[in-house]
Amino acid sequence: METHHFSNLLLKKLHQKDLLSQDQLDEVAAYQQKNIFSLRSELLLLVYFAVISFTSGIGIMVYNNIDSIGHIAIISLNLILMLVCFYFAFKNAKGYHNSEVFFDNPLYDYVVLTGSLLACIFLGYANYQFALFDESYAYVSLISAVLCFGVAYYFDNRIVLSMAITSLTAFIGISITPQRMLNNEIYSSLNLTYSGLALGILLLVWMEYSLKEKIKAHFHFVFASFALHLTGLCLLSGLLSEYWFVFIPILVGFTYYFYKLSHRIYATSIFAFMLLYSYFGFNIIGGQLLEELPFDMFYELLFVLAPFYVIASIFMFIRLVRKFNKEKDASV
Repeated sequence: METHHFSNLLLKKLHQKDLLSQDQLDEVAAYQQKNIFSLRSELLLLVYFAVISFTSGIGIMVYNNIDSIGHIAIISLNLILMLVCFYFAFKNAKGYHNSEVFFDNPLYDYVVLTGSLLACIFLGYANYQFALFDESYAYVSLISAVLCFGVAYYFDNRIVLSMAITSLTAFIGISITPQRMLNNEIYSSLNLTYSGLALGILLLVWMEYSLKEKIKAHFHFVFASFALHLTGLCLLSGLLSEYWFVFIPILVGFTYYFYKLSHRIYATSIFAFMLLYSYFGFNIIGGQLLEELPFDMFYELLFVLAPFYVIASIFMFIRLVRKFNKEKDASV
């Protein structure tokens, strides 16, 4: 319902700006009432799952038949498949451009993704078999990141860009999984928290520079999303550490920057997660202050008020997100 309402609002605004005539507006409205939808997105999603299943199948095949197939044969097959993917990708690419470019056939985006995944598998397996970096996968992650950044920018592929940033976080030692988050084992040392913050800030600096210079400016949402979650998780980890007070001004800056950014690019997800990270961050600070200051007599009162505080927080969160969406719709 909300998507349909936003569509009508967008059409009315285009009509008000004389970008759509009344006849065109009526035709579009009549077409929408037929509830016709395209299978393109669904088919491309199936292609994406096919790529993931294919590359995962190669990994399982290597694991189950590593003794019978032979290492050289496995590496050679992986290398040949990777080269075939990049051959067809380069053959059908339009070359590098700072602006957004597309393949004539969107399936080639998934050929690029397959080639990138196979390249990462090739690097990891070659290092495992030949110990290129003395059993350390940090440099494999760095090389994978550099490779994926080059592929992402040349072929204009956001998924491969996400792979590049993920490899970069793995290079500095941060590995984030649901189990590690629940066990608070994301970081093995406080130094990694600082490294994660530095990487997040670096991603934001590059994003701002690319927006200013219009170098693949449409990649901004990928950089902003990774930087938001990376810096947010690092801040929460730092606030739970012994030197939690160091991270208070960083949290304030985090909240201010992403609040402004979300309104500048009108990204609801950036705004919502900014609220969540800031909410948990300031609540952690409150908990740290309660431990440091003599508030023992107020603990019982806090336990009584806690449910009301949580309910009020949820209400305010929903209200703020709705207000943001209204502002976003009004800006169209």
